[in-house]
Amino acid sequence: MKKILLYFIMSLMIPAGMAQVDRSTYPEAGPAREIKLGDAESFTLKNGLKVFVVKNSKLPRVAFSLVLERDPIFEGNKAGMLGLVGEMMTAGTSNRTKDQLDQEIDFIGGSLSASANSIFASSLKKHQGKVLELMSDVLFNPIFPQEELDKLKKQSISGLATSKDDPNSISRRLSAALVYGKDHPYGESETEATINNITVEDIKGYYQTYYKPNIAYLAIVGDIDEKEARKLVEQYFSKWKKGEVPKKTYAKPALPEKNQVALVDRSASVQTVVNITYPMEMRLDNPEYLTTRVLNYILGGGSSSRLFLNLREDKGYTYGAYSSIGADKLVTSFSANASVKQTATDSSIHEMIYEIRNLADKGITQSELETAKANLSGSFGRSLESPSTIANFAINTERYKLPKDFYTTYLQRLNAITIEDVNAAAKKHLKPDNMYITVVGNGSEIKDKLTAFGEIKTFTNMGEPEKEMQMADAEMTASKVIDNYITAIGGEENLKKIKTAKIESSAEIQGMKLSFLFLYDEPKAAFNQKVMMMGNVASNTTIKDGKAVMSAGGQTQELTDEQFEAAKMGMFIFPELHFEDLGYNIELDGIKDVEGEEAYKVIVTNPTGSKQVNYYSVATGLKIKNENAEAGDSSFGSYEEIQGVKYPMETVIKSPMIPVPLESKVEKIEFNVAISGEEMN
Repeated sequence: MKKILLYFIMSLMIPAGMAQVDRSTYPEAGPAREIKLGDAESFTLKNGLKVFVVKNSKLPRVAFSLVLERDPIFEGNKAGMLGLVGEMMTAGTSNRTKDQLDQEIDFIGGSLSASANSIFASSLKKHQGKVLELMSDVLFNPIFPQEELDKLKKQSISGLATSKDDPNSISRRLSAALVYGKDHPYGESETEATINNITVEDIKGYYQTYYKPNIAYLAIVGDIDEKEARKLVEQYFSKWKKGEVPKKTYAKPALPEKNQVALVDRSASVQTVVNITYPMEMRLDNPEYLTTRVLNYILGGGSSSRLFLNLREDKGYTYGAYSSIGADKLVTSFSANASVKQTATDSSIHEMIYEIRNLADKGITQSELETAKANLSGSFGRSLESPSTIANFAINTERYKLPKDFYTTYLQRLNAITIEDVNAAAKKHLKPDNMYITVVGNGSEIKDKLTAFGEIKTFTNMGEPEKEMQMADAEMTASKVIDNYITAIGGEENLKKIKTAKIESSAEIQGMKLSFLFLYDEPKAAFNQKVMMMGNVASNTTIKDGKAVMSAGGQTQELTDEQFEAAKMGMFIFPELHFEDLGYNIELDGIKDVEGEEAYKVIVTNPTGSKQVNYYSVATGLKIKNENAEAGDSSFGSYEEIQGVKYPMETVIKSPMIPVPLESKVEKIEFNVAISGEEMN
């Protein structure tokens, strides 16, 4: 009753003229206004350093961003070097060690970092002199210590090893190689060999060649005005000597003549990573730059885009599907990507191509145009909340030789874009028949269905064309591969003599030692695995009496029947001896390259459908790798003979559950020892 009375009183207060407003339609948007951006003061030193100052007194802080404007660099057999330059520059100077640099910047509550083409420093206003002293010390006096390079190279190789088993990293590497070519700065990728080739002299040479003021921009943002900034810049940067910087040119990547499918077979994948891509040209100063932002938003720029609504909301193939159209002075790319259900791989690709083609052929709607404009306008407006945005706008205007009103008229130009503009851009820039369709997933499950989209070429996880390997023995079967393996490690008779085993191994992760204890009692069909950290049991898995139990973090869980069957695949000392007895299906899927070694790929499937893939060396017969969708990948090496049989003493485990590869080494191994029931708990 109170609500009704309130509404009645409010209705009496509404002027008569307003009662006739038609609220069934939205009011028309007013014309976009010219944005009033805070001007960035600018000046140039005699050595060519261009400085932009944006005063913002909301907080008593100042930030200094130095950026080099150079052509992209093809690193070749030193690929990976540019990624180390910044860390090497901040690893110590002729005046300070790395620890001293870190201590001094921490003492003033500031930050200091560097990369191959930038240095950034920030601090409270009262410490601006000190932070510039540290920044200029790094800029002018780096010593590039060898011990730091050794550490960085080791970290890079470790990170590379992880990326080799990350589907998204594999997809990015493959896409770049196809779009730009391996002989282009944007298409090359580092390897263990190229990282090991990097020397201190290489990094010094780069620094001496490219760190020059005449190709540098310095943005200063914060509680500082142009007069004060000029004085500081003169004090700390005027003695920086300019020099000639090499120019680089590269051939422009060409579109594929027709759609091509590029597959990386990753047997452990339960999802498929799809990226549809091709090279294109688009720069900030291109008249169609803003139009392509609208185009991309409609196709795959967010949760209201066509790709997202189709593949996630309508079909349920993925958690998200997106697209991007880059912008770069040299060359860029178009991309449409999603991680999809393995069983929906071909259907997802079909829908992605459909949306690209449909947009190119039939164009957009007025509603889509308005939604895209509103979103892009909002994003632009939010970006203006950061003072550094104004400095970046000023630098971009200089770098790209943009019109002075490029950013102030941004919303006006965005608002002026029509359906016809976007449709014309779609026909011009969307290439539904000239695309690379890159796929990272379980090849044995998805390969045959990919033929509908074009010629299939297979690649390694490093983006290299996979070598076609022919089996020398045309009569080779999965059973023969297993027989050869059993013979290689000691023979069936010797292996069957081993009934129990106790294996202790250890590994290190992020400075912490992990200890592993594996207990096998095959006559009792029992298995136990304990993982210990700092003397305490972190996890305990036990299989016995026809069930499997896992304990971790104070909680205990009995595995389901399906999980139990999958766990059984690893409860035997030599699992291959039991494949037939357990009713496992084994299938030979050709010869594959495993880190440079030819290996037979054997797919092992248990009665519930759970799969793992084993790789056996063609040359030695030894098992060198195992892939498992749940547990990750394991590589085996350093086989040693113990009591007449060979056993791998080193195992490298790569799992989505651990941040870096885990290198485990056997410390003690005993066969045919007594194992008590208490030990198995």
